[in-house]
Amino acid sequence: MRTFLPSILWVLLLHCCGQMTQAEVFTSISHLTDLIYTEKELVQSLREYIKAEESKLAAVKSWANKLDALTRVSTSDPEGYLGHPVNAYKLMKRLNTEWTELESLVLQNPSDGFISNISTHRQYFPDEEDATGAAKALMRLQDTYQLDSEAFARGKLPGMHSSALLTVDDCFDMGKTAYNEADYYHAVLWMQQALKQLDAGEEAVVSKVDILDYLSYSVYQMGDLPRAVELTRRLLVIDSSHERAGGNLRYYENLLRKQLSELNQDYEPASEEPIQLGTYSRPKDHLPEREAYEALCRGEGLQMNEARRSRLFCRYQDGNRNPHLLLKPIKEEDEWDSPNIVRYLDFLSNEEIEKIKELAKPKLARATVRDPKSGVLTTASYRVSKSAWLEGEEDPIIARVNQRIEDLTGLTVKTAELLQVANYGVGGQYEPHFDFSRKDEPDAFKRLGTGNRVATFLNYMSDVEAGGATVFPDFGAAIWPRKGTAVFWYNLFKSGEGDYRTRHAACPVLVGNKWVSNKWIHERGQEFRRPCGLTEVD
Repeated sequence: MRTFLPSILWVLLLHCCGQMTQAEVFTSISHLTDLIYTEKELVQSLREYIKAEESKLAAVKSWANKLDALTRVSTSDPEGYLGHPVNAYKLMKRLNTEWTELESLVLQNPSDGFISNISTHRQYFPDEEDATGAAKALMRLQDTYQLDSEAFARGKLPGMHSSALLTVDDCFDMGKTAYNEADYYHAVLWMQQALKQLDAGEEAVVSKVDILDYLSYSVYQMGDLPRAVELTRRLLVIDSSHERAGGNLRYYENLLRKQLSELNQDYEPASEEPIQLGTYSRPKDHLPEREAYEALCRGEGLQMNEARRSRLFCRYQDGNRNPHLLLKPIKEEDEWDSPNIVRYLDFLSNEEIEKIKELAKPKLARATVRDPKSGVLTTASYRVSKSAWLEGEEDPIIARVNQRIEDLTGLTVKTAELLQVANYGVGGQYEPHFDFSRKDEPDAFKRLGTGNRVATFLNYMSDVEAGGATVFPDFGAAIWPRKGTAVFWYNLFKSGEGDYRTRHAACPVLVGNKWVSNKWIHERGQEFRRPCGLTEVD
């Protein structure tokens, strides 16, 4: 409108001031006639703009209503809400993708207040790497707890059924994340789920052609040529002009004919059964005890039989008549006989737990591991959590907890590492590892100057609805989180040799929010508190 209004005003001004001849007026009327049609066109354009604006506002209102409902639920119990892995994934996805789409929608017209607000908060939004990590977390849970894609898509997790659902587009995005990582095993599972929901009549932005395109190629990568042929043919029925699919089909058919010829077999149509968890074998990875570790996380393969359990006891522990514990000894339970692992009940009070969490939250950062060669702390894909380190001087409660650990174990904590607080969210885990340094890692704790990690003291600061166990694959133990309790074990024999049986893992959190804190106790200062043994395995 700004472009044309000055021209209209200029013509009217000339006419009113008598600065035109009759011919010029006629010519000008001709121009005015043109301008009338132009104005009509502008009005139509204006109506289209209003319609677009109303459509935009309706979309924004729909967003606001949806997000208002979501935030009312999420802010009423943030930790409980984020304890459900689908909620955490969808939060990541919303902030990484959908809020950006909303920003683009609003930017079509000046909306300074909203843009200023979203720009201010953008620095805190998850980036693409975070969104990818959230998708990988769901796949990790899927593998560890043997859940099919539909269980996640329909909110059916062990012990609960919720309204946290995955749409066709969500499933497609999950599959695409896997596909982009060349993880065709999970790409198949999630593209198949997207296709299943689309075939059931669910509306989606993504087309069936796109889903079949990704699915057929992923199936081919899994070595299932008959099904790759069948899926590609389905794609071409919908879109016969799809050049890539046409080329792929010819390639798959030729490859299949050659394969059948070499094996002297007849062609058999692909199975009509939907692709599910277990249809294809999951590719092997870097972890040799993967299957045993994941079985323990599910509560399977436990080696504690009733005969052994009958030899486990509970008692009151006063730290060998430590003055701090004489009047209030701590309940101690045997979790395992050899190596000896004990659990302390009521080790931390609710007040202490909340204070430790309060101190840790501002410091939480991606948890690190110590590089065995250089001794330098670094992040690793096999440890997914956020952690913070707390000094005894920060608060009397930290000093009190440190002292309680020393009183109970009889080991000095003066040479121990700071209290490490860790929070495991969606899919949070720490794959099987040793807490102590092995002989091929002589520099692992050199910078600390306090020797090797002789023992581990692990506090559970929350209950976990599902998953999150501490497991020991070597001897088949699983220790489940119980808020306020702590577990303790020695990583080294009295000789100083490492006890390789203590290789352990923190299982992925399936449902819930896992908080722990741990104290790694070192060798220096323990010479008279834990004297050396006579043999390597004392």
